[in-house]
Amino acid sequence: MSLFFALLTAQAVLGGFDNLWHHEITERLPAKRSASVEVGLHAVRELLYAFVFIAFAWYEWHGAWVLLLSTVLGCEIVVTLADFVVEDRTRRLPAVERVLHTVLAINLGFVLAALAPTFASWWQQPTEVTRANNGYYSWLFTLFSAGVFAWSIRNALAVLKHRRPLEWVRHPIVPGVSPSRRTILVTGATGFVGGHLVRRLLERGDAVTVYTRDADRALDRFGPHVDIVTHLDSIPADARIDAIANLAGARILGFPWTRRRRRTLLDSRLRTTRALVSLCARLIQAPRVFVSTSAIGYYGVRGDQRLDEQAAPQQIFQSQLCEQWEAAATAAESLCARVVRLRFGLVFGRDGGALPGLARPVRAGLGAITGDGRQWVSWIHVDDLVRLIEFALDKPTMRGAVNAVAPHAATHLQLQQTLARALGRKIRLRVPAFVLRACLGEMAQLLVDGQRVVPRRALATGFTFHHPDLREALTHLLAPGGRESQAELTAMYYNGECPVCSAEMNHYAALCASSQKSLQFIDAMRRPEDFAPWRLRREHFERRVYLKDSNGRILSGLPALVELWSRLPQYRWLARVMELPVVKPVSNAIYDHALAPGLAAWARMRSVSR
Repeated sequence: MSLFFALLTAQAVLGGFDNLWHHEITERLPAKRSASVEVGLHAVRELLYAFVFIAFAWYEWHGAWVLLLSTVLGCEIVVTLADFVVEDRTRRLPAVERVLHTVLAINLGFVLAALAPTFASWWQQPTEVTRANNGYYSWLFTLFSAGVFAWSIRNALAVLKHRRPLEWVRHPIVPGVSPSRRTILVTGATGFVGGHLVRRLLERGDAVTVYTRDADRALDRFGPHVDIVTHLDSIPADARIDAIANLAGARILGFPWTRRRRRTLLDSRLRTTRALVSLCARLIQAPRVFVSTSAIGYYGVRGDQRLDEQAAPQQIFQSQLCEQWEAAATAAESLCARVVRLRFGLVFGRDGGALPGLARPVRAGLGAITGDGRQWVSWIHVDDLVRLIEFALDKPTMRGAVNAVAPHAATHLQLQQTLARALGRKIRLRVPAFVLRACLGEMAQLLVDGQRVVPRRALATGFTFHHPDLREALTHLLAPGGRESQAELTAMYYNGECPVCSAEMNHYAALCASSQKSLQFIDAMRRPEDFAPWRLRREHFERRVYLKDSNGRILSGLPALVELWSRLPQYRWLARVMELPVVKPVSNAIYDHALAPGLAAWARMRSVSR
């Protein structure tokens, strides 16, 4: 068995490298909806390997039990062959990945050949499973089994995520109508801030063109509401682009700032910015305004010094990164009427940015103060940031560098304590600064130094912050269920061809007759004209309920029902249960993947049979 164990170990190491490097880091397959079939096959294969590793780690399988192992290994071969076919149809594999797959296939043949004599010996013995101890291989295979099982679950969850209705269907967009409609090109639109900005521009009546390398992601987020381009060269010279909002750039807080990582951070910003400047030069009518992002890292490490837009950069990487980024954008000044360089602080949002990562350990009781806690954190609420970008696009007098931060910076200690109070927790841990500096190198400056930045130019040009206070901003973002207001509910759309849905909605209508008089329950199958602004079709309303309020906000699916339940005294307890940390994702998954499609299919069959 020694040869078999060695070959199986080699298979695990090579397969793990293939998964980590090619599937996760290079291709980011779990994040791609178009790769959901391939990721599903990977999940099945990893589950099979989890069984194989634990089966050979501690047991011997005698007699008829050999058939079980043979079946599992046979299924692995079938899944791998299917994976090869799917890969060739859906993506172009780099040469290294193709070679590695060939090596894995050959090695699997050696594994099976080495195992054949053992299987023949086990087959001759009475049918039973006996314990076995294979020394360090037993523990190594147990570790492999746990790892691939976790990877299998992760990939299965990614597939479920992609099987949900598209994001623009779950969170409908209602484009506005504007007499001064403009066409705005947005880069980085599939990111956190970019997604909020695109929705805001659409809702106020602008036409949006999204430049992205991931068309699938853009289609998922915005659907038919935007034009999508994957190459700027495809935009004709006579195209009308009134403004550009450049938000593209790799996440700066992540992998340590090695030489290669620094090059990646620079290239991701400079390449896109320079390409946009080239586009401006090629267009017959250049955009009137070019808004490009930067960061307050421009100012470097300055202690307690108050920093406005006049402060100079330093000779450190984060300053040089922002300086080069802004210089690339400044090249558009000879082409566009205005260039605005927004220097972002730490962005807080409910669905992304820095807040979820900060809140997660605090919720778990593991919140910590980094260093002495006196370093400054210059932050901004995502709603104010989007409004500031909009302001920069519209305000004729705004140009040059603008600090995109709230008026009142906070120390790290104040931030953590305010966050803990908002979540009903306490901060008990500390992480010494030297530990972070030793682990992260220069990147630790982002966590243990910080900058005290003030938005002088934004305030001077008349911009008003809606969330200037840290405590109010965090309370607003961390409100249970994300409900921002108690606006009146106006319409609940449902599938009237589903008897269960109809009975449920009639029950709610009776309860709302006195307390929610403005709320109408509408059979969506009979009112298709109501859906036109949302670009939703009949099949969308077959599988989801949609709830609209007097502010124009639209919720769909289980969140819509939870919002309704929260307004009904008889069901408020259920709304609270559905918002619990574990219950919320599980119940949403059941609704999206089982309950809603099941009821829709049943209603369709009833309609056909009548």
